[in-house]
Amino acid sequence: MDAIMIQIGQPVWAITVIGFILGICLAAMVYQIVARAKAKTFEQNLQRQIEGAKREAENIIKSAQIDAAAETIKKKEQFTNEANQIRVELRETEMRLSKRDDILNRQAEMLQQREKALKQQEKEAERRLGNIANKEKQLSVLMAQQKNQLLKITAMGVEEAKELLLKRLEDECEHEMSALIQRKLEESVETANEKSREVISTAVQRYAAEQTCEVSVSTVDIPNDDMKGRIIGREGRNIRAFEKASGVDVIVDDTPGMIIVSGFNPVRREVARLSMERLIQDGRIHPSRIEEIVTQTKKDVNHKILQLGKDTAVETNIRGLSNRVLSLIGALNFRTSYGQNVLRHSVEVAFLTQVMADELGLDGSVARRAGLLHDIGKAIDHEVEGSHPEIGANFLKRFNESPIVLNAVAGHHGDVPADNPYTPLVAAADAISASRPGARRETLERYIKRLEKLEEIASDFKGVENAYAIQAGREIRVIVDAERVDDNSAMKIARDIANKIESEMAYPGEIQVTLLREVRCIEYAK
Repeated sequence: MDAIMIQIGQPVWAITVIGFILGICLAAMVYQIVARAKAKTFEQNLQRQIEGAKREAENIIKSAQIDAAAETIKKKEQFTNEANQIRVELRETEMRLSKRDDILNRQAEMLQQREKALKQQEKEAERRLGNIANKEKQLSVLMAQQKNQLLKITAMGVEEAKELLLKRLEDECEHEMSALIQRKLEESVETANEKSREVISTAVQRYAAEQTCEVSVSTVDIPNDDMKGRIIGREGRNIRAFEKASGVDVIVDDTPGMIIVSGFNPVRREVARLSMERLIQDGRIHPSRIEEIVTQTKKDVNHKILQLGKDTAVETNIRGLSNRVLSLIGALNFRTSYGQNVLRHSVEVAFLTQVMADELGLDGSVARRAGLLHDIGKAIDHEVEGSHPEIGANFLKRFNESPIVLNAVAGHHGDVPADNPYTPLVAAADAISASRPGARRETLERYIKRLEKLEEIASDFKGVENAYAIQAGREIRVIVDAERVDDNSAMKIARDIANKIESEMAYPGEIQVTLLREVRCIEYAK
């Protein structure tokens, strides 16, 4: 207590110093505590930053690894594609080289075969020359022996013996001359056939026409079915006026969107079709307007026909034709034969005839004129009785056509005999134009019946196992039983089939009969 009292009794400044010292200590302790807290917080933040940096580094590494893997995969795919492409190119190159090797090997084999054949021919020629020389020697010896025998037996003089020998030689020469003439005739026929085939093939190759041609249309499209009532008119007066003015029949049925114009004359049908289209476009359909439109359309069509004839004459470079002839030529554009436009057919025949005539050294302009006019009778065969060759020739006679052209027109189907080389050329060109593939059309039913008839005719012969019509009916392939038919009989059967087809069927061009006889010998080695 005494001490405490002493302390209490001390001066105030001592207390102040002690409080100051205690404040400093307390501040130092607080600062130390705060510093430790800050250090700990800094350490924690630093640790978090380090961990974040590590995670970021790991993410970057993973991303880099993924990118590297993707790039590696991409490079591998690119390398694989390039390798596959190179493999394909190498295979193609290998195949090409293999084909070339095969071709070269075949060519080498062919050359070897040809060399062998040539050597055999040389040996055969040498052998024949040797035989001829031996025969000449034998002949000389025989003639000398015969001469001596004649002198000994008949006691003939030298002159008489010479006459006898000369007569005998003359008889032998006549026999050999007959055989030589026959052989030369056969060679000339074969040469003529080859030359004719060459001329025809050259003509076809030099002139190429369209494979399909236009056909006349007999239907008229209408905008709606209400137009049918307007075309018929009240109590049918409009349709009767139209039929009377155009000369055709108008068929209005339940077919939607169209009406049918029917008539045997193609020009009238074309006039009616155009008139009906104009009436529908005009909209004023009554008898007086119908007569006006039909009259105007007839003038337009006639002008168009004449212009077609003039254009055709310019195309074929044919001059001196009257407007009447040109009009008939233009009218052929509205005529078809088995779907083939007759005007384009006539132009094609004109050029084919000219090419063949040029190949044979004839006048190409005359041939072209005859070819163009050969079917002119088809333009008026509805109006005049008779076949179109006769009608055409009689018509052209009035316009002073040359006898060559008249004979070609009248005889291109064999109705009259040919008196000049141009007529068979026109007939050949007409057959080529009509029978080439795509020129004409047939109905499916007729086409199938023709093929069935071909197979039926061939199958009726004994020994025939199968018969197949191929090449669109241009060839009949017949397979016979080799045990029942020998080689000689096979030739006869093929000829008989061809003759029966010619006598029982009508067809354009020609039909090839190919007969196959195959012998198969099969044995088994056990």
